[in-house]
Amino acid sequence: MMTRLSLTTLALLTATSAAAQEKPTLTIYAGDYIASEWGPGPKIEEGFEAFCECDLKFVTGDILPRILMEGDKTDADIVFGLNTDVTARARASGLFAPHGQDISDLSLPVEWGDDIFLPYNWGETAFIYDETRLENPPESFQALLSAPEDLKIVIQDPRSSISGLALLLWVKAIYGDDTPEAWEKLAPKVLTVTKGWSESYGMFTEGEADMVLSYTTSPAYHIVAEDDQTKHAAIFPEGHYFMAELAAQVAGSDQPELAQKFMDWILTEDFQTSIPLANWSMPAKLEQAKWPGVMRDLPRPDTTLFYDETQAEDLRKPALDEWLRAFSR
Repeated sequence: MMTRLSLTTLALLTATSAAAQEKPTLTIYAGDYIASEWGPGPKIEEGFEAFCECDLKFVTGDILPRILMEGDKTDADIVFGLNTDVTARARASGLFAPHGQDISDLSLPVEWGDDIFLPYNWGETAFIYDETRLENPPESFQALLSAPEDLKIVIQDPRSSISGLALLLWVKAIYGDDTPEAWEKLAPKVLTVTKGWSESYGMFTEGEADMVLSYTTSPAYHIVAEDDQTKHAAIFPEGHYFMAELAAQVAGSDQPELAQKFMDWILTEDFQTSIPLANWSMPAKLEQAKWPGVMRDLPRPDTTLFYDETQAEDLRKPALDEWLRAFSR
């Protein structure tokens, strides 16, 4: 026979289970790297769940194609990890709601007035090298193009990688009408073109390439996580292309209050102080005195290059055609 104590225990367990089941779920579509063990996802999940009384669930993959295909039937409440080179297509879908945040004092090197897509961190494209393998790295983009062909570089495919697309726009911003000639000079030095950043960077760290397309902030990871001071960004006087990572709230979310709460959290000091050493990027809204020292000390370019979403969308196809012609030979 079941005792009164066991009945009470059963009731408590049932109540606890029911309460857990009643927790709302916030579904966030994000890139694969976000939710990986070395990405910012685990810290974001832990931080938001600490006060939201909810479950946060990351669904990873290629964000924009998925949500455009799903349309208003999407399960996403938030998208996390878009950038300005693709937001024109995202905005045109009408799937996203205003973020409702004060963006008057963001810590970005460019002006920002977007009421839909909210930046949470930023960086600039750069080629990373290891000083133990490359003693005399190129000191300008022009020097990179003129370097001997035995210099081996790994880059990402602009059709599948946001960093690869950023490289297209970076070259376009520097060389304009002379971009085809720039690609002709760079192509012989490209060891391989990978689908995504992780594969490229892995080849670089394994010693298969002299330089890899990444970000000015990439050396911070090696300094903090590996106590390795040998990885550096080659800083070019022609300037470096700006990239912000963005979050947006899905207009048709079935958890609108929870989604808004997440958007409200992004620019708080709690979130912003955690992101630099979780996503290895500059915070979008935090005074420099509160940045991790390693981020404050990183070399940065004097010139920041940037196309807004309309310019980026207009340039994307012709820039891709130029790249394809150079790399199909």
